[in-house]
Amino acid sequence: MSIPWPPRPGPVVCIGETMAALTPDPLTPLDDADLLRVDIAGAESNVALYLADHGIPARWVSAVGDDPLGRRVREKVSAGGVDISGVRTDPERPTGLLLKDPGTNGTRVHYHRRGSAASALTPELLDDPAVADAAVIHLSGITPALSPSCHALVEQALRPDRPFPVSFDVNYRPALWTGRSAAEVLRPLADRADIVLVGLDEAQALWGDGLTDSRAVREFLPGPLHLVVKDGARTATAFVGQDVRSVPALTVRVTEPVGAGDAFAAGFLSGLLRRLPVERALRLGHLTAASALRVTADHGPLPAPDVLAALLAADDATWCAARID
Repeated sequence: MSIPWPPRPGPVVCIGETMAALTPDPLTPLDDADLLRVDIAGAESNVALYLADHGIPARWVSAVGDDPLGRRVREKVSAGGVDISGVRTDPERPTGLLLKDPGTNGTRVHYHRRGSAASALTPELLDDPAVADAAVIHLSGITPALSPSCHALVEQALRPDRPFPVSFDVNYRPALWTGRSAAEVLRPLADRADIVLVGLDEAQALWGDGLTDSRAVREFLPGPLHLVVKDGARTATAFVGQDVRSVPALTVRVTEPVGAGDAFAAGFLSGLLRRLPVERALRLGHLTAASALRVTADHGPLPAPDVLAALLAADDATWCAARID
């Protein structure tokens, strides 16, 4: 790792696109929907919103169009307690849009983001005053898929002489990589980051079935100081140097899974920044993910403070028996 941990004081700066999101209301396949609810969706702003929920100073840096959807995105993120002073308004390009299509085999997402305001972000963004005081930069593997200039932005953020640690959620979205090799792009980016989060299933989809477990993923990505491998609804394992810690996932009543990975990332990062032991940081990741799993939107309310405190401090048996409804 190039940067000492814990980091200097300052906000977590989350850089990436947020779109307007249309979701059938009530949940039903798009083919059958009469009404669509307008919300927002973006991996990095999701992380920022959950960080703010945990009392961690968070800033979202991006671009939106000079249009009603862009104004709605800005207002919704700001209302969640996130600093949006680094969000630019692009008068020439639109705000991105996605549609959620719930079905019996899960939710499909249809993107309308080509040529969006955020896809025109460049490495010069890192010189913005909104980035200068960052304690941590949070990025995801979605951003380098958006355009060559966005890819260059992420490459520059991960330069060896960077003044801030970088958190990187692999966040593999196959639909964004048509005609390009996500595997070849995302591996070196992830291996240069300081904190990396990846699902075991997405690691296998990207880099092969030979990555049979979390230890195999660690051998494949030896660079990050903190590597978290999430095995779906089963467990999450954190590697910190040679130390390994695993925490089982909670039993949760699932309404819709989209956004849970972002919530987990925010919870885990909040735990690290609060200097909790790694096991408790993993628990905080699971508890925050439960907030997203219980709602149709990407961002939902955290469990009550007394529930959070009790489960963070619980013994292993109590934790494993817990259920979040």
